[in-house]
Amino acid sequence: MPRQSISFSKPNDEWLKAQINNEEYSSKSELVNDLIRQARKQYAHIDWIRAKLEKSERSGFTSETKEQILKQSKSLLNG
Repeated sequence: MPRQSISFSKPNDEWLKAQINNEEYSSKSELVNDLIRQARKQYAHIDWIRAKLEKSERSGFTSETKEQILKQSKSLLNG
C-alpha cells in the first residue's frame, strides 16, 4: 500500500485522535481510509440518483413510488 504524508488542521487532528482514543479505529490511517470509502460510496449513490433523474426526465414519468425509490436508495447506501 502506498504511503502518503498529509497534514491536518488542529481541529481535524484533534477529532481524529478522539476517534482513536474512543477505540473506534486503531490508527489515523484506518480512519482516513474509512472516510474515503464512505465518500466513494456517497459519490456512487449520487451518480445512481443522477442517472435515475436523467432517465426520468427523458421518459417523463416513473412507475416507482417515492417509497420504492427511497427503499432502493437506502439499500444502495447500506451496501
